[in-house]
Order: sequence, then C-alpha cells, then structure tokens
Amino acid sequence: MTENTELRIAVIGAGPAGVYSSDIFLRQLGKLGEELGLGTKARIDLFEKLPVPFGLVRYGVAPDHPSIKFIADALEKTLDNPDIHLYCDVEFGKDVTLDELLARYDAVLFATGAIKDKPLNLPGADLDGVYGAAKFVEWYDGYPMGAREWPLTAEQVAVIGGGNVAMDVARELVRNADDLKAKTDIPDNVYEGIGKNQAKELHLFIRRGVAQAKFSVQELREMEKLPGVQLIIDEDDFDLDEETIEVAGKDKLTRQMVEELFTIREMALDMEDDGDVDFEGNPADRKYYVHFNSAPTEVLGEDGKVVAIRVERTETSADGKMSRTGEFTDYPVQAVYHAIGYQPAEAPGIAYDGKGAHLANANGDGRITTEAAGGEVRERLYATGWAKRGPVGLIGSTKSDALAIVTNMLEDLAKAAEGGRVAEDRDPESIDRLLEGRGVKPIDFAGWKKVDAYERAEGAKEGREHKKVIDPDQMRELAHA
Repeated sequence: MTENTELRIAVIGAGPAGVYSSDIFLRQLGKLGEELGLGTKARIDLFEKLPVPFGLVRYGVAPDHPSIKFIADALEKTLDNPDIHLYCDVEFGKDVTLDELLARYDAVLFATGAIKDKPLNLPGADLDGVYGAAKFVEWYDGYPMGAREWPLTAEQVAVIGGGNVAMDVARELVRNADDLKAKTDIPDNVYEGIGKNQAKELHLFIRRGVAQAKFSVQELREMEKLPGVQLIIDEDDFDLDEETIEVAGKDKLTRQMVEELFTIREMALDMEDDGDVDFEGNPADRKYYVHFNSAPTEVLGEDGKVVAIRVERTETSADGKMSRTGEFTDYPVQAVYHAIGYQPAEAPGIAYDGKGAHLANANGDGRITTEAAGGEVRERLYATGWAKRGPVGLIGSTKSDALAIVTNMLEDLAKAAEGGRVAEDRDPESIDRLLEGRGVKPIDFAGWKKVDAYERAEGAKEGREHKKVIDPDQMRELAHA
C-alpha cells in the first residue's frame, strides 16, 4: 500500500484525549484493519492551537502532581511516531476550516478540551475578588495566553467546590513558594507571585457530605503534606450514619476516599492537640479549613469588593440527595475562587450541547450530530474526551473513552466506499502547502523537542528537572531555530 492510499485522520487537540486517540487508532487499525478491509496503514495529523502539545497535562493540572511527569512522558513517546504528525500553533476554524480538513482527511476527530469556567450563579459573583478556577490555573501553570500576574493580597480566602480542581486551587493558595519551586517546573513569575501571597486562612466549602465528595485519594494525600499549614475540620461532618457508610463501601474508589478523609480527620485533631502545627510538627502560619455540608449562597461585598461569604448548612442523605437547613454562617474573606466545573470549548461549524456542555454527538457515542437533541449524524466527524462527554472524569478515563470512539470510527470507515478512503485530496503534503500559503508556520514534534530541551536546560541551572517557558513568541523562536 503506497503512502497516498493510507487512511488519513485529522485530530483536533493535542492534549491527552487527542494523543491517546491517535495511539489507539493506530493500534486498533494494526489489529483489525485487514479484517475490516481497511489495511493497517494510516497517517494521523494532530492539530493544536497552542505552540506546544499536551493540553490539560501541561496547563490544566497543578504543577505539584507527581504523576503528571509520567503522563507527559507517556504522551511524548506516543507523539514520537512516524505515523503521527504534530501541527502545533495551528488553530481550527482560523488557520484551517472544517471543509478544508474534510477534503484532505477521511475522518476528523475533535479532542478539544475546556478553558472556561461554569459561571458562579450566586448574588455577588461579579464583585472584585471573585475568580474562576480556570483563570487561576492558567496563571500558575504558565498558560501562554494566560495572566502573567495574580492578585494574592487576600489574607482570608474561600474556595468553592467538591472536586479535584477545587483541591488543586486550594492547595496552591496555601503553598510555600520555595517548596513548590524545588519540586515543580513553575516559571519565575509564579514563584514570585506565590512568594508574595498574603493568605493566612483558607476555607474550602463542599456542598455535600464526606461520603459524596469527588476527590481522588492522590489529591487528599497531597493535601496532607503542606509545609506550614494546619488542617482544620468539623468533627460533626464525620458523624456518618450506618446507611451512608454502607453505600460508600460498595464503591471501591469512594471507600478509599472516605478512608483517606478519616485519616485527614485524625491528622487535623493531632495538629490541634500538638499546638496548631503542620504535618511535620512545625508551627503552622497558615490554616486550611475543610467544610463539608456547606453550600455558599451569597458573596458579600462593600464598595464593590468581597468582604465575606454566606454559607448555608446542608444535610446529605445516603443516596447523595442534599437538603438545606436554613442555618447560615458568614465567613470573612477577601477573595472567592469557584471550581464548580468547566465548559468545554465550542468548535466552529459543530453543534454544541449547552445542557451537557459538550459537542453534540449521538447518544454519547462520539459521532457528531447536526443538533444537540435528536440531530442527524454527520458523517466522518467525531468527538472524544471532554468534547464528547463534558468536563467529567480523570485523565485515565480518557483512554477508555478513546477506545470506544476509535471502535466506532473503524466501523464507519469499513462501511464507507473504497474502504473508508473518501477524502478527495490524498496528497500528504497538501495540508502543508495550504498552511504555508496562509503564512502559518506549524510547530512539529522536532520543534517541540527544542522547546523541551531549552526548558530542561533552564531547569538544570537551578537544580530542577524543568522550568516552563510561558511566552508564546519565545516558544516559536525556540521551535523554529
């Protein structure tokens, strides 16, 4: 089979969903291609609007997650594949259109992530000092188009949310700058910003109970080892009835999370008994309060600025249903961060399901449809990851998602005319000529490796493995050198 008769697949988004899908497509084609009449050869072109790959792993997860390095290494090994061609710094809908891709590729897979916060629909959400988690994450992760400075002047801070992003945000808000720098790839502006952080008291508000939180055990263990931070809990939150314990015990991950939370409860009590110390027994100069069954109802302000947050006590039944008690408490804070979910990005020319917060696809099977509810399937168009299912699930769940989508893609390609080879323009260099004609200079895998080598060299000067470049123009200059 010559190169010009291989299957041609375009993937939009070079984060975990896009990279996993590319890898799984090639693997499954190798296993099933002959049987399906597709052959075993494909070229996958992976388009990413940022100058560098890895999406969520590089720009959506806190820098002090130890597992991130291993995930990034695995993704990089996948990209180092002659059948996968990386096109960073190419924005879908701007630098290349859907029609232009369909003319050149047999199928187009959307693996676009999420960059916007769900809105905080509470009175006072528009006050100065209320921030969405996404923008703060962009800052501390050095997102190329993100803020370069962040106002960390509040001494008392609230974080709203019962998931891993809320935990990340809360942890970074009480982090010791020197400790964070030593263990991560944060750039200088983030180190300097966290070094000036005035926060002395942080309150994490979770609407439901201990057994209904959505934290990973890893997040909780990272919370347990914060230098200079005393953890404080309300013992009443841990008074679980037998039915709740029984329900929680049926799910392995929930059971492990609850067990870890009880470990934190014991730690918090010991920290108090030992004279308000941190996990190592050293005097704590920051306090981290964890409030379960606490639903914020209003952000209070004066002169347009945050001064407090009003929280209603809730009750949560064993089946997870939450009810309100009418008991309110005001907590003095000068900043409020909300981590209540993301809104996955829309794609030009593709219908969006606003209710599910994802690209419109048929019954969640990844086949793109003409409209959100009951629309017709649009041939050759697919979605995976958050673009398919909305902003739920961890990075690991993206792999199983990708396998399901790839299975559907191969099934459809096998049914298509000429064994799925339906794109009219089969010249593998056609996309390069199109982009060159527009003055678009993609950054390929070799270009990314130049950026990575520079980051490693800069990190080595400070005894660190890596130090992020955050200026997109500097990335381009390094990549094209």
